[in-house]
Amino acid sequence: MTDVKDLFKYPRDVDAYGFDWGQLSVTLGPKVNDAKQFSAAVVTVPPGQGHSRHNHPGSEEIIFILKGEGEQMIEDETGAPHTETVSAGCSVFIPESRFHSTLNTGSEEMQIFVVYSPAGPEELLKEMPDFHLIPAKV
Repeated sequence: MTDVKDLFKYPRDVDAYGFDWGQLSVTLGPKVNDAKQFSAAVVTVPPGQGHSRHNHPGSEEIIFILKGEGEQMIEDETGAPHTETVSAGCSVFIPESRFHSTLNTGSEEMQIFVVYSPAGPEELLKEMPDFHLIPAKV
């Protein structure tokens, strides 16, 4: 059973996944605190950066913009890209296996909270060629 203290996590408490476009800190999930149905992370994207078009086979994703502004692309059912401007307070639903990308178009860091259901897509990110681990600051 998980210790109740493990139910509270800040991004600084966990090793971050670093990439050329920013970083992702998995704060909730099977390997962090035994969450069974989902995983969640805080994503930080510097100005002018973004992650390329990708999908999460078998998983849905929720994106919530905490800080900053950018462009969120989601492909429709036919594969045509649809892009919207997003900023703090915007919730975005990515249907299962749908291709999408995010670009920080603002002048400040973009911070995003993401949820994957079921958990798992966060582990596949470790296979990306630009992946590197950033140790926790605790």
